[in-house]
Amino acid sequence: MGLGNPGREYEGNRHNVGFMAVERIADRWRLPAWRAKWQGRVTEGLVDGERVLLLEPLTFMNESGRSVAAAVRFLKLPFPDVVVFHDELDLAPGKVRVKLGGGVAGHNGLRSIAACLGTQDFKRVRIGIGHPGHKDKVTGHVLSDFAKSERPWLERLLEAIAEAAPLLARGDDSGFMNKVALATRDPEEEARRAERKAARATAERGQGSG
Repeated sequence: MGLGNPGREYEGNRHNVGFMAVERIADRWRLPAWRAKWQGRVTEGLVDGERVLLLEPLTFMNESGRSVAAAVRFLKLPFPDVVVFHDELDLAPGKVRVKLGGGVAGHNGLRSIAACLGTQDFKRVRIGIGHPGHKDKVTGHVLSDFAKSERPWLERLLEAIAEAAPLLARGDDSGFMNKVALATRDPEEEARRAERKAARATAERGQGSG
């Protein structure tokens, strides 16, 4: 399940990164055209041999649970097999964490799903969008588009999530997170880190020879 708000005006919003993730998975693995079902739109097929169904609730974020619960009950899915992709304020931009169960941390989409399923024991793929610094700015932050400067890391992240999706489908959450982390390393930051490491090594050699 990817969380977001339907409509063109919301497409680029940070709050819609869950939609972006499942759409990129569908594109990468050439799943069939989306179709209307369960108050949302779905596509299903094989992701590197693993059968998956992707769902985007079209009920708006605050009512996501109605769509998700309809699908889960029809398919008789065990709750841990329900994977929800969503934006996460408490993670740095571009970071991804997988978590089973836990609270909803003020996320209205997660709150709706937990209420409609009657449990919080579903899996979450938390996609970091960063915090604006003050709670009064949160709504404007999540409902505004990713900045142009953020697009490079966002594109790398979405591609990495799509490539690593088979690991998630197999239940290898750690493998999924590791693959995404490796694929989304910033080349410039990696170069700076290597330079700092080399500088430290040079300094330590200098101290040793003294």
